[in-house]
Amino acid sequence: MTPGGDEDRSGRGDGLGLVEPVASLPPVLLPDDPSGSDVDAVRFGLGLRGYRMDQVDEVLDRLSTALEARDATIRALRAELAGRDGRR
Repeated sequence: MTPGGDEDRSGRGDGLGLVEPVASLPPVLLPDDPSGSDVDAVRFGLGLRGYRMDQVDEVLDRLSTALEARDATIRALRAELAGRDGRR
Protein backbone atom coordinates (compact mmCIF):
# COMPACT_ATOMS: atom_id res chain seq x y z
CA MET A 1 0.00 0.00 0.00
CA THR A 2 1.32 3.47 -0.83
CA PRO A 3 0.96 6.49 1.42
CA GLY A 4 -2.31 8.30 0.80
CA GLY A 5 -3.68 5.77 -1.66
CA ASP A 6 -5.64 2.56 -1.84
CA GLU A 7 -3.43 1.01 -4.50
CA ASP A 8 -3.25 -2.76 -4.86
CA ARG A 9 -0.30 -4.79 -6.23
CA SER A 10 -1.52 -4.44 -9.83
CA GLY A 11 -0.92 -0.69 -9.72
CA ARG A 12 -4.63 0.09 -9.92
CA GLY A 13 -6.07 2.27 -7.25
CA ASP A 14 -6.65 5.94 -6.74
CA GLY A 15 -5.45 6.93 -10.21
CA LEU A 16 -1.79 7.25 -9.33
CA GLY A 17 -0.75 3.80 -10.52
CA LEU A 18 -0.76 2.08 -13.87
CA VAL A 19 -4.07 1.18 -15.42
CA GLU A 20 -4.98 -1.47 -17.95
CA PRO A 21 -4.36 -0.33 -21.54
CA VAL A 22 -7.38 0.53 -23.64
CA ALA A 23 -7.44 -1.15 -27.03
CA SER A 24 -7.90 1.60 -29.61
CA LEU A 25 -7.10 -0.47 -32.68
CA PRO A 26 -7.96 -4.00 -33.80
CA PRO A 27 -5.27 -6.69 -33.50
CA VAL A 28 -2.39 -6.41 -35.96
CA LEU A 29 -2.99 -9.04 -38.62
CA LEU A 30 -1.06 -9.82 -41.78
CA PRO A 31 -1.95 -12.37 -44.45
CA ASP A 32 0.21 -15.50 -44.73
CA ASP A 33 2.01 -14.02 -47.76
CA PRO A 34 2.16 -10.28 -47.01
CA SER A 35 2.89 -7.66 -49.64
CA GLY A 36 4.45 -4.27 -49.18
CA SER A 37 1.04 -2.64 -49.16
CA ASP A 38 -0.05 -5.02 -46.37
CA VAL A 39 2.91 -3.83 -44.30
CA ASP A 40 2.12 -0.20 -45.17
CA ALA A 41 -1.42 -0.68 -43.84
CA VAL A 42 -0.31 -2.04 -40.43
CA ARG A 43 -1.14 0.22 -37.50
CA PHE A 44 -0.07 -0.40 -33.93
CA GLY A 45 -1.76 0.87 -30.79
CA LEU A 46 0.06 3.34 -28.58
CA GLY A 47 1.24 2.41 -25.12
CA LEU A 48 3.13 3.96 -22.26
CA ARG A 49 6.09 1.67 -22.78
CA GLY A 50 7.08 0.34 -26.13
CA TYR A 51 9.44 0.60 -29.04
CA ARG A 52 10.80 3.77 -30.58
CA MET A 53 8.35 4.70 -33.30
CA ASP A 54 11.06 6.02 -35.64
CA GLN A 55 12.90 2.68 -35.53
CA VAL A 56 9.71 0.68 -36.06
CA ASP A 57 8.72 2.94 -38.97
CA GLU A 58 12.14 2.53 -40.58
CA VAL A 59 12.08 -1.26 -40.31
CA LEU A 60 8.52 -1.44 -41.65
CA ASP A 61 9.46 0.85 -44.57
CA ARG A 62 12.45 -1.36 -45.42
CA LEU A 63 10.33 -4.50 -45.12
CA SER A 64 7.65 -3.03 -47.36
CA THR A 65 10.23 -2.04 -49.99
CA ALA A 66 11.86 -5.48 -49.86
CA LEU A 67 8.50 -7.24 -50.27
CA GLU A 68 7.57 -5.03 -53.23
CA ALA A 69 10.97 -5.76 -54.87
CA ARG A 70 10.51 -9.49 -54.24
CA ASP A 71 7.03 -9.42 -55.76
CA ALA A 72 8.27 -7.47 -58.81
CA THR A 73 11.06 -10.03 -59.34
CA ILE A 74 8.60 -12.91 -59.08
CA ARG A 75 6.27 -11.24 -61.60
CA ALA A 76 9.16 -10.65 -64.03
CA LEU A 77 10.41 -14.24 -63.72
CA ARG A 78 6.91 -15.63 -64.21
CA ALA A 79 6.43 -13.46 -67.31
CA GLU A 80 9.80 -14.62 -68.67
CA LEU A 81 8.91 -18.25 -67.99
CA ALA A 82 5.50 -17.83 -69.62
CA GLY A 83 7.22 -16.32 -72.68
CA ARG A 84 9.60 -19.28 -72.91
CA ASP A 85 6.73 -21.76 -72.56
CA GLY A 86 4.86 -19.98 -75.37
CA ARG A 87 7.79 -20.42 -77.80
CA ARG A 88 7.94 -24.20 -77.48
